[in-house]
Order: sequence, then C-alpha cells, then structure tokens
Amino acid sequence: MDLTSKIILISGPTASGKSNFAIKLAKKINGEIINADSMQVYKEFHILTTRPNHKDYQKIRHHLYGFLNVTKKFSTGEWLKLCEQKIKEIQSRNKVAIIVGGTGLYFKALTDGLVKIPTIPLTTRNKIRNLQKKLGQKKFYLKLLKLDPKIKDKIVETDTQRSIRAYEVKYYTKKSLYDWFENTKPKYQGNLFFKIYIEYPRAELIKRITYRSEQMLKKGAINEVKKFLKLKIKRDNSSNKIIGISEIKEHLQNKSDLKEAHEKISIKTRQYAKRQSTWARGQMLSWNKINSKDLQKFLKKI
Repeated sequence: MDLTSKIILISGPTASGKSNFAIKLAKKINGEIINADSMQVYKEFHILTTRPNHKDYQKIRHHLYGFLNVTKKFSTGEWLKLCEQKIKEIQSRNKVAIIVGGTGLYFKALTDGLVKIPTIPLTTRNKIRNLQKKLGQKKFYLKLLKLDPKIKDKIVETDTQRSIRAYEVKYYTKKSLYDWFENTKPKYQGNLFFKIYIEYPRAELIKRITYRSEQMLKKGAINEVKKFLKLKIKRDNSSNKIIGISEIKEHLQNKSDLKEAHEKISIKTRQYAKRQSTWARGQMLSWNKINSKDLQKFLKKI
C-alpha cells in the first residue's frame, strides 16, 4: 500500500490512541504531523488537552500544536488556512502530511471546502436564540421548516444548535444553509486523501478515558487550571470548552473533592467520545474504519 502520494487524515474518538498511531505511521512513510484538534492549539494547556509531549516532538515533526494564547479566538477558517500552508511546506520537503485530531469540522472544511457565509451580527444571533428559548425547540423547529424547507431530512428536530444556525443563516442571508454548502468548492481533489477512522470497543475506551483522566490530575492539570483562572478569560472564549476546566474549578472552590472531580471529568469525556462517534457515523462514511486491534496489521501492510 503506497500512501506517499496522499494526504493522510486520522480521526477517532478521544483517547483512541490517534497521536501514537500517527507517529508510528509517520516514521514508516516519512511523514510530518499536523494538529486537527481545536483544543490542542492552546499553549497554556498541555496536560488537560493531552497534547503530544516533548519526546513525541523529537521523534516526528509536529505542527499547529500549542501555538495560540488562550486569550485569542480561533476559527475553523483560520485553522484551514494554516493547515493548507503546512501541507504545502511538508510536501515541498518531499514528505507526507498526516493530519490527526478529533475535531470533525476541521476535517470537513479540509475535504469539502469552507462555507463562506457572511458574518451574522450578534444582535441578530441573540434575537434568534431568544426566539428559540421562548418557543421551545419543537415549535422553533416547525417555524424553521416554514422559513427554510430545505432543512427537512437534514437537521433532526432535537438538534438545537444546528436548528438555530440554519435559522439565522436563512433569516439574515435569505439563502438556505444548504445553498451555501452546495456553492462551496474544496481546494483538494477527494482522491488525494487517505482517511482513517480508529474504532475502539466502547468498554475498552471507557477504561482508557478513566485512566487518562486520573493521570491528568496527577501530572499537573490542576495547576494549568489555576493559571487559566487567573487570566479571567471571557465565558464565550472557546478555550472554556476544554473538558476539565469547570470540574477542576469546582474542586478548587471546595465544591467537590478530587475523586468527584475525576469522576466528572471521566463522565464528560465519555459523553464527548460518544458524540464524536455519532458524528463520525453520519459524516465520515467514506473513511477507512480500522479497529484499534488492527492498527499494527495496517502498519505492516504499508
């Protein structure tokens, strides 16, 4: 199997061993690794986001990890621009670009192109969010169907976030969200990508998540959160979405002990892994699904 002419994409649920597998693959095919995890871009969070460590960086060259201050906002569009630059640089060195992470939207932007919807004013967005709260999701969804019939069979009634997004796009731009999608062109041809999705047995993944959460707390995640809280970052900053911040904050405020914090982090991480898997089933139909037990067999075939 010759992968040297491809751009390799590696995804999978959190704690599935994507980073370690990417390093092994990079060694075999003379590759360099690009981050596709929206939380691993922040330099202040090394432990809590389980970024590759210094030894990993010595083995293989890594890009777009820990380069952004948590005070900065960072969009999918900004990531895509940087990623495309890194792919070009890596290929200019006659190496293979290996993109690894768990942020599905990053991969979708890379493979399908980025939808260039005009910026919707905050006042409009707040107005629609308030409308959704006032009506409730069921009535809001029916109102959305009347406003934009194209969303039928594409957004389920219970998907609050996507419903609000579809509503605000149609309301402000007068075009359906799916009209914007149809007019979006990807930069790369589909056959340039080789896509790998790592599947892990649910019970085994839960054990890995529990162990990893425990190790985070032992290795300094609490100090990372202490430093973060001193910065007084605004609530709407995406760095606040990092799993573990709110749970450790409660512990520091003596609202929970360390055992409870560990349990809450583990539960939230399991829930996130489940959402990742659900998203992948609907969005990553063309990906090569590889069971975690078969990763070594795959490496031997290359």
